[in-house]
Amino acid sequence: MSSGWEQSSTARVISPARPRKLAKVPFVELADGRLQGVVSSGSDIGRVYVSSVAAGQFAFACSTNNNRPCGGARGGFCNHIRALIGEAVLQYGAERVARYLRAETDSGQGPDAHAIEAAMAATRPSQADSTAAAAVFNRFLRHLAYLELDAATAPLPEMQWFPPTRAVA
Repeated sequence: MSSGWEQSSTARVISPARPRKLAKVPFVELADGRLQGVVSSGSDIGRVYVSSVAAGQFAFACSTNNNRPCGGARGGFCNHIRALIGEAVLQYGAERVARYLRAETDSGQGPDAHAIEAAMAATRPSQADSTAAAAVFNRFLRHLAYLELDAATAPLPEMQWFPPTRAVA
C-alpha cells in the first residue's frame, strides 16, 4: 500500500538504473536540453570540471569551477565528458540518455555509453561556450547543501514553490 505522499506527489523520483560511485562524477543531470554535470579532476583534488553536451547538436563545453577552459576539450570530447556520459548511463540508463540527447546509435543490442559517445562524436560537434557552467555548478552546490541537512520529515522552506495538492481555504 502506498502512502498519501506517493499518491499526491507531483515530482517523480526515479531510482538509478545501476548503482554508481560518486567520487569521479558527483553530479549528473539531464536538464535544460543538455546532459550536464560536475566531474572531479584526476590530478587536483580541489578542482572540478563542469561539463555538458547539448541534445541534438551535441555541442559540448567543459571548464573548471573557476571558468577556465578544459585543456582536453579541443576539437572533440575530453575525458571529463566521456566520464559524464558513462555516469549518466549508470544513473538514467542508456536508452533514456540516448533518447534525451537524440543520439542515433548503430548498436544492434541497444545503446551503451560507448555507442552514444561514438554516435555523437561522429557528427563532429562544435565546442559551445561555457555560459551554463555557473548554473550547473550552483545546482551542484545546492545538491551538496541538502546532503548536509539532518534527516527530518518537516518541509524545507525553499521547496515550498511546489504547487499544493489541495486547495487551502
